[in-house]
Amino acid sequence: MKKSVIMLSLAAAMATGFTVTSCSSDDDFGVTAKQNGVLTLNVTGEGITAYKGINIEITELNTGAVIKQTLEPNVTTFSFDLPYGSYKITANGVVIANSEEARAAGVGQTDITSAVTNLTIPLFVKKFHEDFIIEEVFFTGIKTPDNKNYNSSRYFKITNNTNKVLFADQLIIGQSEFLTTDDKSPTPYNPNLSFAVKGVMVLPGTGNQYPVQPGDFIVIADNAINHKQNTSTAYDLHNADFEFPSTNPALGQVDNPSVPNAEVIYTQMQFNMFFLHNRGFESYVIARFPTGENKDSFLQKFKYDYTYQNSAGTVTSKSTYAIPNSWIIDAENNSVPTKFIHTLTSAGMDSGWASVGATDNDANRYGKSVRRKTSGTLSNGKNLYMDTNNSTNDFTKDAVPSLKDGIDHNK
Repeated sequence: MKKSVIMLSLAAAMATGFTVTSCSSDDDFGVTAKQNGVLTLNVTGEGITAYKGINIEITELNTGAVIKQTLEPNVTTFSFDLPYGSYKITANGVVIANSEEARAAGVGQTDITSAVTNLTIPLFVKKFHEDFIIEEVFFTGIKTPDNKNYNSSRYFKITNNTNKVLFADQLIIGQSEFLTTDDKSPTPYNPNLSFAVKGVMVLPGTGNQYPVQPGDFIVIADNAINHKQNTSTAYDLHNADFEFPSTNPALGQVDNPSVPNAEVIYTQMQFNMFFLHNRGFESYVIARFPTGENKDSFLQKFKYDYTYQNSAGTVTSKSTYAIPNSWIIDAENNSVPTKFIHTLTSAGMDSGWASVGATDNDANRYGKSVRRKTSGTLSNGKNLYMDTNNSTNDFTKDAVPSLKDGIDHNK
């Protein structure tokens, strides 16, 4: 699922109306005509030889109104009659690029206020079924029977969505520096090049120590113990594949010596914590070190320094890290409907977002996860999971966690 850039040109031609007020005694006074325009989308892409169907989604940012249209195969132009407004446009579909079937995605934003608007969107391409995917993230935690927060037993479930054996050795898990619910307008910032992180952990292994069979999965738990021994509503994760326990004494986590630890190579938190946002305002990626790179070179070479204007009106400078997009094999954005502002990944990695809960601090979010939908079976009969680069389509929101009754690789 490595990414390469293709351009999607969207030429928006607006045929504009205007407000009319009639003062004739024969007419109704104050009748107005809504201002509309015709948005014509032109789809082009370098290296694309065929279009197997591009899905267009146009969202008016002020009202939330959405228009969807799927273009017929090899149709590259379509027109929409739209009111004036501010629009986000997403294109996502299957193409033939460089003689291979690939999924292409791009996103752009424009204000429709004039007769003609031209928009060019960089479209990123991801090949099908090359590596691991994020199948599930359980970030909400649970409530105890006496309604207290239990801040352990969260996990990532990473799945081999291919027909070949993959190795989890040195797999990278990255946690977003920014939130999907807040736009700081940082400078510089380009999610089409890299993914800014506030936490990074790396799985152990020398290259072939941790094989994962086609359709099978690995679990990376914040603490690989039977949490049911602490509270009946928690989950038994004692046989997780990896864990990342915190040394924070307030959490009381105990390292399970029989489960290998993921190494937290960077965090902005005390006690070596890699702590998931329990309202789901973060995004996550999984990545691999390319040849010649490792955790040490990452920390030496991939610093990300940026500035933003804070609430007091002054400029804040900050230094963190960023994972190059060329390293990333899968990504997943999260948010909640009432707070969502933007995704934190390039559209080619994830043009949508999943969620748990309907509002900020939704009391019903606990004990639920985001889980990827199935789309068929692999050659060995295991689940094949949906992977269209759009978490809105690919994930079930408010899902029942798959590990609620323990970890079972035979399910």
